[in-house]
Amino acid sequence: MSEQSGPGVRQHDPQTTRVNQPNREEGVVRAGEHPVDEERPEDWGWHARTGKWAQIAGWLTVLVMLSYTWGNHEGRMEDLWLFGISAGLVVVLLWDLHRKRTAWRR
Repeated sequence: MSEQSGPGVRQHDPQTTRVNQPNREEGVVRAGEHPVDEERPEDWGWHARTGKWAQIAGWLTVLVMLSYTWGNHEGRMEDLWLFGISAGLVVVLLWDLHRKRTAWRR
């Protein structure tokens, strides 16, 4: 048998061509089309930074997580997790503030 067939073997579609793209996988392009050279974030729905709303939501999340430490639970293991995750979130929020303030210097 010289030809292979089955579910794992790809058949060549005469209406497509294979193209090698630098720094990317091999692509398949329909006849009459050209390969995408660069994809812009706007093409995927990402238009801008979240700005101040991400900071507001982050700080509110920290406050809500810390409010969970008050309650009727007796074990304190969950408090360690709440403090740890809140501290990690605070570090990320402060890093983001610092990055935004020094962005013009880079």
